[in-house]
Amino acid sequence: MTRRLPRNIRLFGGTYMPLSLFVVFALFPFYWMLMASLKSNQELYSLKAFPFWVERPVLTQYTYLFENTDFLTWLSNSVAVGIITTLVSVVIGILAGYGLARLRFRGAEGFGIAIFISYLVPTTLLFIPLSQVVHSLGIANSTWALLVTYPTFLVPFCTWLLMGYFKTIPRELEECAMIDGASRLGSFVKIVLPLAVPGIVCAALFSFTLSWNEFIYALTFISRTSQKTIPVGVVVELIRGDVYYWGSLMAGALLGSIPIAMVYSFFLDYYVSGLTAGAIK
Repeated sequence: MTRRLPRNIRLFGGTYMPLSLFVVFALFPFYWMLMASLKSNQELYSLKAFPFWVERPVLTQYTYLFENTDFLTWLSNSVAVGIITTLVSVVIGILAGYGLARLRFRGAEGFGIAIFISYLVPTTLLFIPLSQVVHSLGIANSTWALLVTYPTFLVPFCTWLLMGYFKTIPRELEECAMIDGASRLGSFVKIVLPLAVPGIVCAALFSFTLSWNEFIYALTFISRTSQKTIPVGVVVELIRGDVYYWGSLMAGALLGSIPIAMVYSFFLDYYVSGLTAGAIK
């Protein structure tokens, strides 16, 4: 008993306590949004009310969000744009990343550096020239504007991420497949892609997150309410001048963050197990 006590204390102080603090820090924003969304306006703006708890939970904030705004339309737009742009960007990133990591041609290294630099360019510098492209194509005020512009920052990110992951896969595996009669494309499809699934999942997760949370392009290129995504629709429609609908804002923010949390929770175990398995296995 005396031997277990110091070990338990060390385990509590060195493992459980830091993890508990991290969990509280990570989940507190969700808790705050949930509490604020369940309060009535009287309780929300009352200085006497306890800010970290709800005395009388109500659903009026969610009712206002669904009945007085087009939240479900914004949700469907965000899902459609996120899935399509992620698929397109990941496919292009796979082909470009594999070509830069495996194929030897003049200027490959410089081209890879250029892709990385283009990813570092902030969107605040690109939305002005891209707005001219959007208007010249006649796709302003539609989700097509987002489908065209989002890959401009998603493709460089996927390419840069997957290029580094493809380099970790031993080249000898492909050479053995090609010695046995497989073509370059066959070895890529049957050998490289299965081993690169963790990197592809990682690129897809981050791409979907970037697409889901993007604000500047969606705010600049779309002004029609029916074509907006969640980040823009919630902010624009629930902040009117100096009037902030805090309860509905928190409800919209909470519901908008749930899909991202579900996606990460669904793919986390598979991603970690595949990543720790290694390319050789």
